[in-house]
Amino acid sequence: MVEIHELSAVQLRDALHSGELSARQTTDHFLHRIEAENPRLGAFITVTADQARKDATAADRLHALQSRKGGILPPLHGMPLAFKDLTDVAGVVTTHGSAALEHKPALADGALPAVLRTAGVISLGKTQVPEFGLTAYSENRIAPPSRNPYALSRSSGGSSGGSAAAVAAGLVPFAPGSDGGGSVRIPAAACGLVGLKPGRGLVPAGESSGDPARLVVAGPLAHTAADAALLLDALVSGPEGHGPDAPGAAAASYLELTAREPRPLRIGISLDSPWQTIFPFTPDREALDALDDGVARLEAAGHETSETAIRYDNRYPDAFTTAWTAGVGSARIAPQREALLTPLTRTFRRRAQQRSASKLNESLGFLRQFQQDTIAQYSGWDLLMTPALAQTPRPVGWFTGAAHGGAYWPAAEWAGDADGDYRKQCEYAPWSSMVNVCGLPAISIPVHWTGGTPGCGLPMGIQLIGPMGSEGLLLQVTAQLGF
Repeated sequence: MVEIHELSAVQLRDALHSGELSARQTTDHFLHRIEAENPRLGAFITVTADQARKDATAADRLHALQSRKGGILPPLHGMPLAFKDLTDVAGVVTTHGSAALEHKPALADGALPAVLRTAGVISLGKTQVPEFGLTAYSENRIAPPSRNPYALSRSSGGSSGGSAAAVAAGLVPFAPGSDGGGSVRIPAAACGLVGLKPGRGLVPAGESSGDPARLVVAGPLAHTAADAALLLDALVSGPEGHGPDAPGAAAASYLELTAREPRPLRIGISLDSPWQTIFPFTPDREALDALDDGVARLEAAGHETSETAIRYDNRYPDAFTTAWTAGVGSARIAPQREALLTPLTRTFRRRAQQRSASKLNESLGFLRQFQQDTIAQYSGWDLLMTPALAQTPRPVGWFTGAAHGGAYWPAAEWAGDADGDYRKQCEYAPWSSMVNVCGLPAISIPVHWTGGTPGCGLPMGIQLIGPMGSEGLLLQVTAQLGF
């Protein structure tokens, strides 16, 4: 008999709507899994079991009422999920992954919980994040690191690493992440998931304060394109989202689109990165193997692929870093608590505070020009393909130089090399941040496993980048490839 957590999100949605499963039964099942598995995974910082059960009971009452009246249930009625701990959920502490902040319960829901509660979801808690969501790994000084379900010595990526680990381990059926420089696509690739970064403005922005370049967008982490589409359909219904009827958005639902074959596409393949001039890197053999697998799958599906060269302005690294770290410079942190920040956050905060407003404006102006120039180059292709990551999922503690000696690392056990940490991140994920600068949709697809078969070894993926409004097309291609 299939266990509840083995159902796809679409199958679970159907079972909850039909009454085959109750919301309380489903919620209890996933809470029991979290209780059993989270101590070794570190996916959750906070579990809100009591509130989840209350919400599930209320959802079951609504189901009974609507069944009697012939009414319509919310699209994600009774579906359990979790929010990364950068997102305010009313009555729950938002830690932002930082020991330097006072941890107080949020007074109201943020944009994502507000939209998804309306859609009928039940929140099971808050997932692990790096401090202020700054890094490509989910380790901080307040809770155990988020680990990769396929190799517990490895990281689940970041900054949506806790959410990705929770989905991959079957602790929730899917989850929303937020992506300002790869924070959905990186952990999706590390954990063998589909991770979609929508184009700028399609869905509520999520954690967007202190984001002058408008880099951050919310997107789904899921096992399949159909499951990701189900969550995206709920996200675009929000007040800040365009919705399916807006210009450039899908006429059909995204879930409906995944059942349709895409037209034959011209797909450019590139290993070029805007980071390679300042941080020269060589992709791991496993990354190139994933790219080869992606090419083979796409060509077998009838698409045309060919290599292409993309020219990136070498001023990009400085401009992106200036914009990316502007928010941490203005974060409200008491002076006596700044010593509790991680070395990377503390270094970037100091530099951001020392920069002039004109320097930030100059960087933002450059990034707008970079967006125009890069999109013009991409326009020669229907989609552009890169590896999702340049390296296999990294060991826990690898970026920070911390020697793991317990549940998490006190301040003295972090190596403190902020620049080395940042360089490692840029070499690990060199093809993600420019997509945020350009505001384009992109998707990570787990096409390769180092052990040869799904679930064996470590996952490796490809990234497909599309033009504005191509979220449906990216999901179609992902489904066509068997994901």
